[in-house]
Amino acid sequence: MTQTLLFSPGPTEIILIILALLLLFGGRKIPELMRGLGKGMKEFKSAQKEDDEEDKPSDAKPAEKKNKEE
Repeated sequence: MTQTLLFSPGPTEIILIILALLLLFGGRKIPELMRGLGKGMKEFKSAQKEDDEEDKPSDAKPAEKKNKEE
């Protein structure tokens, strides 16, 4: 028995959603919303990269670090 997704929008549903968004926000507001969304995604990705760089171990071996501390 196969299971189907609860909601899988087809082309007509996507067109209706786009038209509803145009009616709600207007043609001028949508590019501003998308620009803000893009900036938010860019900030998220850069913060994620910074976090990944902090988690990486350094190139020096642990024994070398101990020798430098002494």
